[in-house]
Amino acid sequence: QVQLVESGGGLVQPGGSLRLSCAASGSILSRNAMGWYRQAPGKQRDLVAIIGTDSGTHYVESVKGRFTISRDNAKNTVYLQMNNLKPEDTAVYYCNLYPSDQLGYWGQGTQVTVSS
Repeated sequence: QVQLVESGGGLVQPGGSLRLSCAASGSILSRNAMGWYRQAPGKQRDLVAIIGTDSGTHYVESVKGRFTISRDNAKNTVYLQMNNLKPEDTAVYYCNLYPSDQLGYWGQGTQVTVSS
């Protein structure tokens, strides 16, 4: 069975950095495009970044130049390096396949809080 386990979140000051990790069980990561998503309180879950099986990437405009998505298929892990964090980045961050409607499953997410 597929599991997606996010980690690496925490409390940081504006301008700080975090590196999120997503450990995926099975062979899902190597065979599928993966995405990072986030959900702020009272808002819907939004796509943040995508990495394809060819390692091509896409980012939502608000994080371009600050976030970098990467994958290590040998470790069954996808990463999100977040630099120059802003308060508006505060959210629970999730990883999943892209498109996200393929598993019918979401992990617990990892909380990112950006505050001074």
